[in-house]
Amino acid sequence: VGIVYIFNLIVGTGALTLPKAMASAGWLVSLILLCFLGFMSYITTTFMVESLSIANACIRQTKKENLSEVSASLLLRRTDSSAAAVLLMVNSAEHVKSLMSVLLLMDSTATRVFSITRAVEMGQMADMFFNKIGRILFYLCIIIYLYGDLAIYAAAVPKSMRDIVCGNMSCAVNQSNPPHDSDICWGSTITRKNVYQIFVAIFTVVLGPFTFFSVQKTKYLQIVTTLFRWSAFISMITLAIIHISSTGGGEGHPPVGSIGGIPNLFGVSVYSFMCQHSLPSLVTPIRNKKRLSVLLGADYILILLFYMLLGMTAIYCFKGGAIKDIYTLNFQDSCAVTNILFLRYFLGLFPVFTLSSNFPIIAVTLRNNLKALFKPSNSFFVNRLFFPTLAIVPPIIVAFITNDLTTLVGVTGSYAGAGVQYVIPAFLVMIARREATRYHGIAVVNKNRHRSPFSRRLWVLVVIVWAIVCLIFVTVNHIM
Repeated sequence: VGIVYIFNLIVGTGALTLPKAMASAGWLVSLILLCFLGFMSYITTTFMVESLSIANACIRQTKKENLSEVSASLLLRRTDSSAAAVLLMVNSAEHVKSLMSVLLLMDSTATRVFSITRAVEMGQMADMFFNKIGRILFYLCIIIYLYGDLAIYAAAVPKSMRDIVCGNMSCAVNQSNPPHDSDICWGSTITRKNVYQIFVAIFTVVLGPFTFFSVQKTKYLQIVTTLFRWSAFISMITLAIIHISSTGGGEGHPPVGSIGGIPNLFGVSVYSFMCQHSLPSLVTPIRNKKRLSVLLGADYILILLFYMLLGMTAIYCFKGGAIKDIYTLNFQDSCAVTNILFLRYFLGLFPVFTLSSNFPIIAVTLRNNLKALFKPSNSFFVNRLFFPTLAIVPPIIVAFITNDLTTLVGVTGSYAGAGVQYVIPAFLVMIARREATRYHGIAVVNKNRHRSPFSRRLWVLVVIVWAIVCLIFVTVNHIM
């Protein structure tokens, strides 16, 4: 069950934009980069699990210290005869700490100390381990990432609706001549871009108000979304394989590699492997956590194979220039791949159902992070009106301006995504280990069963250096 939940968390919007990015970068370069980025994402995922275990240990330590103070206070009130002895024990803080450490070691409770029983979210861990500047940088990074996420959703849903409304479901659309935003869609004056902007407005009016309330009890909505997602992905892969193996074969002839497509593939791949920000909520409910690293490793291998299968079937089924930034839209334009009208409508509408259900949840998350950063007063106007508006207006403006999802995903993944996936977990685990050693000693810390397999400090440095090099490479490429 844990594998399924984490799989569903990671495999989302990024998978729909992956085929176009792979077609631009070339098949061999794409496979190598996907493997490497998947491995780097796995490293930081194990960092997050270790940080989560240390955060649980710190919370327990704080509770024990508070309990000791309360107990000592009660003893002082109850008797005067033993006051001196009690005061001696209470005032000797170092003695209490060392005694507790000895008891922990004697009772073999290293496993119990670092057991994950509480879902300490990434923001809470940042508050525990980072200083003031670190907390501000963390919230800025996560907020920028969530803004990018919402902009992607706000563009993907209207774009899918626009392509269905303005498309030709009788298969008359020629893949070699893709439609442009300036083409007429309705009447004699309303262009495809106008229709897209109309749907952005409808999207805002329908889903925007949810940001002003709490979004809870989404279990059944998520179950339906999961069924939609798997039906769509299995259908796309199956249809592409059938078309490639049929007489005449696929139409795609991707290059081995292209340097110009690497930066965008990097951003899309980072976005496609993202799970670090939501990992605590999914890892904590797993009952048996003894082989958590193995479970996560199996998940990443499955996801990597799935991405390879989806991407490779796509780039060999369709011409490189014909692959759209939302892959599902390719199937409504080609009767050669499927002439079943229901399937073409289903795949075209797939992003509308799945992404629309996630938009309010992400918007509320962004609203709460904005509040955590600015710490506003209890004013009704500020809390219930200003911050929800601040959460949804900028992404909607971006969606109105552009519907280039490949660029939106690439930029979001390359910058804020790299921060959330690489930089934050690396600094969290580095500082968390230092705090754990200070409280419990190196002997207890080394017995943490949730300790990352990449526990040497060298791996933390490798992740940070890799993130910096990637950001420089992507930035230089954008400028050039």
